[in-house]
Parts: sequence; structure tokens; C-alpha cells
Amino acid sequence: MAQSQPSSARDQVRDIVPGLIDLSERVLFGEVWERPGLSKRDRSLITCATLIALGRERQLVGHLQRALDNGLTKNELSEVITHLAFYAGWPAAMTGALVAKDVFDKK
Repeated sequence: MAQSQPSSARDQVRDIVPGLIDLSERVLFGEVWERPGLSKRDRSLITCATLIALGRERQLVGHLQRALDNGLTKNELSEVITHLAFYAGWPAAMTGALVAKDVFDKK
């Protein structure tokens, strides 16, 4: 099965929502992320853009880390954030930039 994100987030809620964690691990990360139609790099790009646009900062942390591991560069992710400012809104982009700064500083 594919590794999804740092397991600490899943582990923190595993006892609360075991069914959700099971679906996440088996279906989302075990099947969807492994489909051959898109590369993992492309899936990471799409996922990060979506999380930024929706303002899902907590999930964005792990997915930015995954995006870097899947071959996206810091410059490419920076361009995604800049591009999204005009489509998802300035606050969403600025929040995404702050999250990215923290993630990039730790890499």
C-alpha cells in the first residue's frame, strides 16, 4: 500500500474514526493514488492546489511534503500558489504561502 502522509494525523484520529482511516489507507492512498492515469507528481500538484483553494491548511502540510517527495520543486509550488491568488483568492494564496514556508523551512 502506498504511504500517504505523515501517519501522525491519521494516528491521532484512528480511534475516533477508524472507518475513515481505513478508507483513506485502502481506497484513497491504496487505490486512487496508485491509478496509472496520472503520475504521483501530477496528483500532488492537483491535491496541493485544491487544498490551497479550499483553505485546508492542516492537510496541506503533509501534501506539500508529499509533493516535494513526488518531484515537485519549491519553485513550482510557489508558482501554483501565485497562480491561485487570482483564481482562489488572495487570502487562500497567502495562507498557502505561509504553510509552504513552514514546510520548506523544515526540508
